[in-house]
Amino acid sequence: MTGPSREWATYWRSAEMPLEAMYASFLRHRYHRHSHETYSFGVTEHGAQTFTCRGAGHTSAAGMVMAFNPDDVHDGHAAHEQGFTYRIVHIGGELLTDVIADVTQRSAGSPLFAAPVIDSPALAARLRRLHTALSHGAGPLERDELLHTAVTALTRLAARTPARPPALPRTPAVAHLAAKTRQLIHDHYADPISADALAAWTGASRYAVYRAFRTTYGLAPSEYQRQLRLRAARRLLARGHPAARVAAEAGFTDQAHLTRWFTRSYGVTPTQYRLARAD
Repeated sequence: MTGPSREWATYWRSAEMPLEAMYASFLRHRYHRHSHETYSFGVTEHGAQTFTCRGAGHTSAAGMVMAFNPDDVHDGHAAHEQGFTYRIVHIGGELLTDVIADVTQRSAGSPLFAAPVIDSPALAARLRRLHTALSHGAGPLERDELLHTAVTALTRLAARTPARPPALPRTPAVAHLAAKTRQLIHDHYADPISADALAAWTGASRYAVYRAFRTTYGLAPSEYQRQLRLRAARRLLARGHPAARVAAEAGFTDQAHLTRWFTRSYGVTPTQYRLARAD
């Protein structure tokens, strides 16, 4: 459980593949801007939630599907005072590789969905069956079959609606500057990094670095660094490491700092995630 009595969340993750599922109901919780390494597919069951993604606002009402490509930056909160209840499944790109290549002629990890909200009752039903099977301990064969049918339906839908190409940086110089900044953050995500250090590394001004990075990746450098720390924390927690140790290894100030950002980004605490039932 999280938050007030009308808010709760349960989490499931696989011990053997990049596959996770959450079932939650939120009234006051507000997701901070974040992204996932996976494809993420949510089904709103009650109420409605509103969020921003790819520079625009969207609302998912009951029966609608949310489809996020890897690294799609988004936030989210209840659209009205009744709150919302939803299920979401996170699926690693490697589990979609064969289907994506066969149906869309694209590689896994490339954007599939032009819009992050899909009004498809049939697709919502497939995702709900998959989520229920995962969270209620379905056997490996049933789980894999439901995963395959859901992924096939999703990619076929994406193939019928060509994905909107990502916004390109204004110049190659902007792309190069952003990529060079990104590499330093990747190499030292757990370490303190200052704006001056990024400027010195790239040979550009602090303002130029910030503008290029935000334009290219949709997040400020500090937000991107925090995403890398949170993803590292998820990996360590999934291996059973305690939250205090994870906080130190992933670059957070302390356990409270990790807990605050983990909950704001994922809707569950680090301990809830670590203790999630895995197959």
